[in-house]
Amino acid sequence: MDAVLRGVAVYAFLVLVFSALGRRTLVQTTNFDLVLVIIIGQSTQLALLGDDYSVTNAFLLIVTLLGAHLGLAAIKSRLPRAQRWLGGGPPLIVVENGYLLETRAASVGVGQDDVLLAARELHGLERMDQVAYAIVERTGAISIVPRA
Repeated sequence: MDAVLRGVAVYAFLVLVFSALGRRTLVQTTNFDLVLVIIIGQSTQLALLGDDYSVTNAFLLIVTLLGAHLGLAAIKSRLPRAQRWLGGGPPLIVVENGYLLETRAASVGVGQDDVLLAARELHGLERMDQVAYAIVERTGAISIVPRA
């Protein structure tokens, strides 16, 4: 029972931390982000396993984490407020007619460089005035609608 409680507690804590960091946190990973994920993974393993390294405990933790994940997914699908808090909320327009909407962009952790990177990668656009709309999706990815 101890492993189940630890599993649910660690899962809930990580969901809250990553939700608080915003939707762009894990979209574009740098070397520093990779190191952080490895360290978090190791710390999580230690917190989850405690002193019991048995296969049975590992299986129990896997089932617990999957159950917590499925439960959270069910909550998010039934409660729109939970979706906003845990799933990043609805898509958000951060560029309109070539102008960065700075308050909105800052609220999701997006800058002009991020928008221009997406514009180059998706459509080969070089300047902000070539972008009709840039939208930060629920996943944190940036969609670009080029100007005609």
